[in-house]
Amino acid sequence: MNTIQKKIWMLALVVLAMMIAIWLTLTFYNQKIQTQYNDILQRYLQMNEVTSDSQQMVTDLNNYLLMPSQATQSQLENSREQLLEVQSTVYELRNVENEFALTNYSHLISSFVETVDRSIRFQEQEATEASLKEFTEATRISMYISEMTLTIIDTELKTYERFYRGIIDQSAELKKLGVWLLLLITAVLVLFTYLFSLSITKPIHQLTKAANELAKGRFDQAIHVDTNDEISFLAKTFDHMRGNINAMILEIQQKAQLESELQDSKLLLQQSQLLNLQSQINPHFLFNTLNTLSKKAYLDGAEETSDLLVSVASLLRYNLKRMDRAVTLAEEAFVLRQYMEIQKARFSDRLQFFTELDAACLNLQIPGLTLQPLIENAVIHAIEPEEDGGHIWFRIKEVNAEVWIEIEDNGKGMDQEKRLQLLDGAITPVEGHSTGIGFTNVVKRLQLFYGKEDLVTIESEVGQGTKIILKLPKVRGTANHD
Repeated sequence: MNTIQKKIWMLALVVLAMMIAIWLTLTFYNQKIQTQYNDILQRYLQMNEVTSDSQQMVTDLNNYLLMPSQATQSQLENSREQLLEVQSTVYELRNVENEFALTNYSHLISSFVETVDRSIRFQEQEATEASLKEFTEATRISMYISEMTLTIIDTELKTYERFYRGIIDQSAELKKLGVWLLLLITAVLVLFTYLFSLSITKPIHQLTKAANELAKGRFDQAIHVDTNDEISFLAKTFDHMRGNINAMILEIQQKAQLESELQDSKLLLQQSQLLNLQSQINPHFLFNTLNTLSKKAYLDGAEETSDLLVSVASLLRYNLKRMDRAVTLAEEAFVLRQYMEIQKARFSDRLQFFTELDAACLNLQIPGLTLQPLIENAVIHAIEPEEDGGHIWFRIKEVNAEVWIEIEDNGKGMDQEKRLQLLDGAITPVEGHSTGIGFTNVVKRLQLFYGKEDLVTIESEVGQGTKIILKLPKVRGTANHD
């Protein structure tokens, strides 16, 4: 894979190679010119050094003649050795044009050294006049060496004049070469940088265009990037993500449709279950029979019996009319009083019924025939088995934004295991002597009506009675229907 990192390294290597090539070229030409300059300068310096050393030697000889000592003699010897060393190097500067002049120049240096040596010997022999004569000759030769040095340098300058001009021309050509190389490198780098940036920006623009299409919700258009680097891998991953999102959207749409259909089916099933539970009570013929018996008892003078039959008929008529829709707590409480009038006629003083109703809660809607089965169970289990009867309390109150309906008796109660089984629907109490609707039926109808669980709790202990509490929300769930 041609990675972006490789491209960057390639660009860096190209730039580095060009810079090295330029550096090597300029270094070669500069070194060549510098070497030529150094050679010529060295010739001049060596010749000039001959003049300086000869004059220094004359000075040291004069000091020795004036004050012979070990120090002045040692200084003179050092000057002599240095001059002879310079003489050997000057002789190496010979060429075709200056060979004769340099030969004479070398002989002149040798003659100067010999004259100095003779002056020293005469001084040592205490031949002062002869020593001074040789000193004068050495001084004259030193001056002649200086003049000859200038002559040779002048000749060298004339000889290398063309070389100087060549160096100047080479310098000018080198400047032109540098300018052309700079322009060439700039053009190559601009072209290479353009191609390099295009290889990165073009696929990025393609990815940006694809991202804009995805932002518009077009997940069905494939993403293609024709490169061989990380951007191509990113584009393939991006396209794979697009495909997954598109498939997920289609799946979500299908699931939403199925869920909608399932919800509709669930609502229909709930309504069917509610209607099925409500259809357990439909004794129309019994209502007509009770009306007939009530009229006959009234005609026979049994007014109490007639009133009792009227209460039973009213209770049955309420059940027949209200089972197909919700009713208010006020309606349920009214029909519950009629039911208890019937039970009081049955049990007389054995049944004590007490009510505590919060008028602000009586407008709450509940399924029809919800409270009567619970009161009936209390009568069956708390009043009938007891010879002395019992008490039943009926309360409606508001607690923590809920409406609590409590039905409490002072019967035998039940243990923890039986209470949990009753809540779980594992067992049911003896179901209605009059309605045929028991505790489990009521709980199921409430759950269907409100669309939630945990509406009913039971508080009971053996020998301590039983309290059933309905905790009803003031607002029904959105999934519920009247």
